[in-house]
Amino acid sequence: MSCQGANSQKDKPALAATTRSTPVAIATAVQQDMPVYLTGLGSVTAFNTVSVRSRVDGQLVQVNFREGQQVNKGDLLAQIDPRAFEVQLAQAQAQLYRDQAQLRDAQLNYQRFTDLLKESGAVSQQQVDTQKATADQLEGSVRGDQATIDNAKLQISYSRITAPVSGRVGLRLVDAGNMVHATDPNPLMVITQLHPISVLFTLPEDSLPVVSRKMKQGTLSVDAYNRDNLTKLATGKLLTIDNQIDQQTGTGKLKAVFDNGDDVLWPNQFVNVRLLLDVQKNRIVIPSAAVQRGPQGTFVYLVRADKTVEARPVTVALTQANQSAIADGLQAGDAVVTDGQDKLQNGAKVEPRSPSRNSNTSQSTPAAPAP
Repeated sequence: MSCQGANSQKDKPALAATTRSTPVAIATAVQQDMPVYLTGLGSVTAFNTVSVRSRVDGQLVQVNFREGQQVNKGDLLAQIDPRAFEVQLAQAQAQLYRDQAQLRDAQLNYQRFTDLLKESGAVSQQQVDTQKATADQLEGSVRGDQATIDNAKLQISYSRITAPVSGRVGLRLVDAGNMVHATDPNPLMVITQLHPISVLFTLPEDSLPVVSRKMKQGTLSVDAYNRDNLTKLATGKLLTIDNQIDQQTGTGKLKAVFDNGDDVLWPNQFVNVRLLLDVQKNRIVIPSAAVQRGPQGTFVYLVRADKTVEARPVTVALTQANQSAIADGLQAGDAVVTDGQDKLQNGAKVEPRSPSRNSNTSQSTPAAPAP
């Protein structure tokens, strides 16, 4: 009796070990649309960047903008002292007035000489021709005076520095009171157009033909993510593909445009880009962490109703980030193991637990390039 009791006590731990459940994380296969993305690295580029310089020499007497202000095309930004140009305009107008008076006199004399030649011959043809030449010379002087007036008016307009494009003004580079010149190497300010804004990014050259084909079928959506490739910044549309491929890198440049109404994109900012190439309808989707690889190919541990697992062979049609589309082997509603597979074998008993936050499928996680 004592020997049997001792043996039974030894068998209890062994029996408990064989029936112990393995804690695992599980996920349910769902039927949903599977987006196909191409990913690339990009840099934000302003649509227009203008270095505003003075086109005339003079003293900067007024600055009408604040640093970082959003300005519209045609807004007055700065004023250069216009008095010197106004004096030049007055001088040119006076010269014009004098030359116009001389022109009228010369034209009247030419008319008189012409009439005298026809009626009585009191003057010679040479005198008539000389008077006509004098009138023409004075008409040329009048036209020159008018050009001088137009130039003076142009200089006055240049003394008013207006915004050539709509955009955001950067830091002020020259303060009021300073003398500015048209030949100054530094601008007065820099205006950058942020609405809309563009992103230049690259894709492998093998991807360009399919992108070009998809562009002919409709507009392609582009998402911009921040440096850590986790936070979505903005959504825009693909604008164009560059006309050549970089032979050194084997990539082509593409340009996308974003409205950027909330100012999340800034020129020269580094971004990760996702180009939505296609959407595959009604796919069976599971977390990529559930897919295992063995000698016979890919498989998953399917959790059955009795909480035992079955090594189920599957065919993976597409992998995007932490999601995999299954072409064969699973149905919607099947439960698969996503964590703890290293402790499992076919028929093992498991205890499902909630999946960790890191293993959850997130639609906002940037996708990997389509295979």
